Amino acid sequence: MLRNFATAVAREVSRRSDSVLLRHSPVVALSDCGKSRLHTSCRLHQDEAQDQIEDDPNFFEMVELFYDRGASLVEDYLVETLKTQETDIEKRNRVQGILTLLKPCNHVLSLNFPLKRDDGSFTMVEAHRAQHSQHRTPCKGGIRYSLDVTVDEVKALASLMTYKCAVVDVPFGGAKGGIKIDPRQYSLRELEKITRRFCVELAKKGFIGPGVDVPAPDMGTGEREMSWIADTFANTIGYQDINAQACVTGKPISQGGIHGRTSATGRGILHGVENFVMEAAYMSAIGLTPGFGDKTFIVMGLGNVGLHSMRYLHRSGCRCIGVMEIDGSIYNPSGIDPKELENYKIQHGTIVGFPDAQEYEDNLMFEECDIFVPCAGEKVINANNAHKIKAKIIAEGANGPTTPAADKILLDNKVLVIPDLYINAGGVTVSYFEWLKNLNHVSYGRLTFKYEKESNMHLLESVQESLERKFGRNGGPIPIIPSDAFREQIAGANEKDIVHSGLTYTMERSARQIMRTAMKYNLGLDLRTAAYVTSIEKIFRTYHDAGLTFT
Repeated sequence: MLRNFATAVAREVSRRSDSVLLRHSPVVALSDCGKSRLHTSCRLHQDEAQDQIEDDPNFFEMVELFYDRGASLVEDYLVETLKTQETDIEKRNRVQGILTLLKPCNHVLSLNFPLKRDDGSFTMVEAHRAQHSQHRTPCKGGIRYSLDVTVDEVKALASLMTYKCAVVDVPFGGAKGGIKIDPRQYSLRELEKITRRFCVELAKKGFIGPGVDVPAPDMGTGEREMSWIADTFANTIGYQDINAQACVTGKPISQGGIHGRTSATGRGILHGVENFVMEAAYMSAIGLTPGFGDKTFIVMGLGNVGLHSMRYLHRSGCRCIGVMEIDGSIYNPSGIDPKELENYKIQHGTIVGFPDAQEYEDNLMFEECDIFVPCAGEKVINANNAHKIKAKIIAEGANGPTTPAADKILLDNKVLVIPDLYINAGGVTVSYFEWLKNLNHVSYGRLTFKYEKESNMHLLESVQESLERKFGRNGGPIPIIPSDAFREQIAGANEKDIVHSGLTYTMERSARQIMRTAMKYNLGLDLRTAAYVTSIEKIFRTYHDAGLTFT
């Protein structure tokens, strides 16, 4: 597997290594000795370039390296299973061609527009939107507000969204957007002007629409920004589109949102961890017992994803012993209560000083625990610190928190890394449910709620009457009293129940697919490669069955 990965990496760096050779390699005569020295020099430079890219790749290169690892494994299988009347060479050319076209972003839009601030001054706002693939439409991906936004970042996140959607069988292509601002430095009025202007610019370029490209919340954005986008689109280019509300997801309930969307990513992380924690084979491989039991966990980043992950893991019986934030870390081996910490942060704007935990001076990432949940930025786990991590399970709540070099180290240390493209897909899964709700123009459960409740009650009454006729003394009553849990179930499923059920099923089914792929290719604990292979197989079938246009 690692040899295949090294081959893929070598292809990626060949252009770079050639330029390095031109600058640094001495001119030699083409004798056998000279050829040998030149070949040795080339290999050394390629190895150095490969190690450098694996240790500190840019984000888009990192995703491509992980993709190449999966593609190199699955290529032969795709050729073998191709049922066409072509020669073996033609089949391989077709497979390699489709695998090649999956890598680059199809469209990238970069914008600069002016903003008149509240004090009368003017500033330029930089924004980007990338659409990675249209093998399924619409494209889907969040919009983030951050000073770290770059073209490379949105391209990487867009490509990751493509693979993520395929892993959990959500029929979207991948996209991502971002505006390079610190939202804390702008007033509410300024943020609204920026958001609405960005929406108009996307609409003018064909980068937003219910069947084209559907944004969602991300870092620095939430329901408020999505509501502004939906309103702007509906009152401009989408004013004649009855489905205009479906142009964006993550909206407030009053604007066509769906119950459970805000906590969806955190809830998905719970189910993702649960599906592997309950597997005895995986737990024995890393030296843990199955089940949540009294397992400990540490969360990096207490934003929306980190907070809800902490809540759900706590409810499942895990004990949170530490939380890391940008301004400090807190630690309590006896456990930290999520609700109390949330209330403290709302009141004080920070977790530092939380009375039921002590301040942690060193890097909390290296503290001993069972589960580490990084929910902050990308590349936080790299070749310089991966060997210091003592956690047995890493649940990647953030996008791209682990570099390829770190991934190798963690695998060698028998750490189970549950990859980002699977475990944080809860958000896009529930976004899909919201998008369907907007297209159907009716909330889940509205048409069937009362009918299901009455049907269940009639069923209980029928059973009671049958028992009374058979066993009742002189026709006496035999009451059937359902338990509290059963009473809640027979009352009928509301929208929140349906969303939670759909998310649970999606995460469970996707986990089973990843496990089967890992067994099929003998990948052991390498769930990331298994997830990429699963995704690539699905996307390949879509492209192959649809055919390639104008080639």
